[in-house]
Formats: sequence, structure tokens, C-alpha cells
Amino acid sequence: MERGLIWLPLLVLFFGLAWAGWNEFRKVDAYQGWAKGFDRAKYDILSVLGQRGDRLVWGKPSRTGVLEMQEFSLKEVTAMEVQVNGHGINEAYPPKTSRTVSLCFYRGDEGPILVPFTEISLALKWAQALRSLDPETGLPKQVSPNS
Repeated sequence: MERGLIWLPLLVLFFGLAWAGWNEFRKVDAYQGWAKGFDRAKYDILSVLGQRGDRLVWGKPSRTGVLEMQEFSLKEVTAMEVQVNGHGINEAYPPKTSRTVSLCFYRGDEGPILVPFTEISLALKWAQALRSLDPETGLPKQVSPNS
């Protein structure tokens, strides 16, 4: 009887971990179906982000799909920065650690759009990739051979 009571917490822990793994698998599976229609997409536990041409779509991942989806055009964006702990950073020298990371899009008089990320490096890569796009077409900017 005592041995059974000792193993019971481990059995509960095992089932809890199995459920958490299945839950995350379902989120990733739903994301993969959602991401097929985008030129570039990212998934992490905080948000999903997709870019198709000059349109950005983002929301929260769930087992049933993407929740609280928002969409905007890169044509509307006047500025973009990576924020760590609520403050803009020098992207050449990013901090090593953070509590919160987000890619912040400013659109004129409207409030900023904050897309959460789990890693600073991933947010910096997205910022660099989006800056390299022509906001009118959403395609990479053409580099002239003279520049």
C-alpha cells in the first residue's frame, strides 16, 4: 500500500506531461495548416506571425487554430523596432536576457502593434527581414548594381 502511494504522484506527473505534450502537438499541427498560405511564418508559444506580400497577420496559437487574429499592411507602418522589457533596443548590441520581447509596429496616429516573441534573436531576424521588403509590393527590395 505504501509503495502505491509513493508511485501515485509520479503517475499523475506522467499523465500531466503526456497531456501537455499532446496539447502542444495539436497547436503546432493547427499552425502548420494555417501557415501554408504565407510567404514567411513563425510559431512560438506566445504568438504566430505570417507575412504574405505586404500583409502581416498575427494571433495566438491554440489547438483549434489561431485566435485573436489581427492583420495590417506594411504600407501603414511608419516605424518598426524590437522592444525588450518594454523599451526599444540597439539592435547591433542586443541584451542577452529579457523578460518580454516584442516586435513593435507604429502606424501613424494609431497605437502601436506589439507582436510577442520568445527570443530576442528571432525578433531581430524578423525585423531585418521585414525591413528588407519593399512596403508597396511586399517583395525584397531591388538592389541596383551601382549602390
